[in-house]
Amino acid sequence: MDVQALVAWNLRRLRVQRGLSQEALAVDAEIDRTYVSRLERGLENPTVAVLERIALAVGADVQEFFVRPRDGEEPPPTLPKGRKARR
Repeated sequence: MDVQALVAWNLRRLRVQRGLSQEALAVDAEIDRTYVSRLERGLENPTVAVLERIALAVGADVQEFFVRPRDGEEPPPTLPKGRKARR
């Protein structure tokens, strides 16, 4: 797994673990939602400054973007689609 794919994997893992949508993460990190999507698909190379803002938004250290998955580890799941039901 190359570094760009590793960052993409861990970005999605951290976002999903925290139950954040791409939109919520983008708002918290002050970046565009489509940029979050492109990062998670490995289509963009984030700067260190962007990684730092994302790390703050998910409550993680920047180094967590470089953690290698265990052999055979499944990709992070997607969050349920659509808006949450009103109460």
